[in-house]
Amino acid sequence: MKYYSTRDRSVKITAAEAIAMGLSREGGLFVPETVPTLTSEEIAALCALDYRERAVRIMKLFLEDYSEEELRDFANAAYSREKFDSDAVAPVVKLGEGEYILELWHGPTCAFKDMALQMLPHLLTAALKKTGEDKRVCILVATSGDTGKAALEGFRDVECAKILVFYPRDGVSEVQKLQMTSQEGGNVFVSAIEGNFDDAQTGVKEIFSSEELRKELEKKGWFLSSANSINWGRLLPQIVYYFSAYCDLINAGEIEPGEKINFSVPTGNFGDILAGYYAKKMGLPVARLICASNKNDVLTDFFRTGEYNRLRPFYETISPSMDILISSNLERLLSDLYGSGEKVSELMGSLRSDGRYEIDAETLERIGSVFSAGSLDDESAKAVIRDTFREKGYLMDTHTAVAFGVTKEYREKTGDETKTVTLSTASPFKFTPAVLKALGEPCEKPGPELIGVLSEVTGVPAPRPLADLAGRKARFTFCAKKTELTETVRNFLS
Repeated sequence: MKYYSTRDRSVKITAAEAIAMGLSREGGLFVPETVPTLTSEEIAALCALDYRERAVRIMKLFLEDYSEEELRDFANAAYSREKFDSDAVAPVVKLGEGEYILELWHGPTCAFKDMALQMLPHLLTAALKKTGEDKRVCILVATSGDTGKAALEGFRDVECAKILVFYPRDGVSEVQKLQMTSQEGGNVFVSAIEGNFDDAQTGVKEIFSSEELRKELEKKGWFLSSANSINWGRLLPQIVYYFSAYCDLINAGEIEPGEKINFSVPTGNFGDILAGYYAKKMGLPVARLICASNKNDVLTDFFRTGEYNRLRPFYETISPSMDILISSNLERLLSDLYGSGEKVSELMGSLRSDGRYEIDAETLERIGSVFSAGSLDDESAKAVIRDTFREKGYLMDTHTAVAFGVTKEYREKTGDETKTVTLSTASPFKFTPAVLKALGEPCEKPGPELIGVLSEVTGVPAPRPLADLAGRKARFTFCAKKTELTETVRNFLS
């Protein structure tokens, strides 16, 4: 199977080349030439397997230049019991009749990004060998909070690699910030930026598109790749947990084989929910994908009107990983609907120059046949956290609360009683001040110091990687201006 760029279909490369490059040189994202499908019998066969083997079966369909044996080795290493505190890796929890939570935060950094970023270093290092790349790789990451730590942990001390993470100085939680800035490893560097996540993401994309910088770094023996979800090797492992959740519901007797279900996804950069879209295209019985946003509701407006407009106020919310106005992975959805090439390039050009674009009514109707969308503000999200804990004894983080609340509103509005899985993307202990406030508890200390307080108040044990943050000091205190990202990369690789 070949991969081509969303903006230029003449760019066709192998899976290994796509994973090694991360982003096409003209700025497009790599997508598979075709999306493989599974029969109902093949999906049923996955039910007898554990998460690791399910990952092998799904990923092999997209990675023809990787052997099943090496993918099995990667999966066993990525999702080992030493790294994940649940044998199920991504367990499904029943909250009520037709209501389920898919917990994606049992990995080493307590966020759903671990599901992909424990796998990506294996895929990438293998890709370098398969493509004959003899230069060292620098992984560039723009993060709204969770990707940065997960990428740092995944690539820590990986041979022939360095990793540089940019995060918005005031746009992540205190726990997320300490997780990143205290990161161990001899090949890592973390920099805040004076701006928001969109500024960081735009700056990183511009670095990838700079032919001058690429040639300059090549002379020094470096090339650039990405650990953001713009990299297909990051997005692919996320498809797996949609299939795994479906299989777990069958095994638990909650659904019948072939029964359609909904997935509700807290969404910022659109990668997590896009993985669900690919799963549906592959044959997973998905009725609807519910796209849940916080007050930065650019996606909600797009799904309702067909206009994507980033020229709007930017809000810092209690769900910072969703504080995004430029959802990069939406480009892959547009590519699937329009076909890669001129139309997608035109839309992305309009977004870059005018801050907006608009799709036609027919395409919007096609999107509406799959996706629903809604948004929730901070006060409503806090109410969801409080009510869910009081009524069901379940503690959720701020992002999960947004999706759970949007699902409730969607059901009330439409009358849709389809069984729904809400993706839980982070441990509540990563956002302790907001969660404590939602529960009506005082929280005057910094976030890391409140981890034990939240555990004491709720009786819920904190995950060990977060409990161990107590007393840790920051290694990295550098802050770059938005115009200094390229120079920061140069200095890191000098």
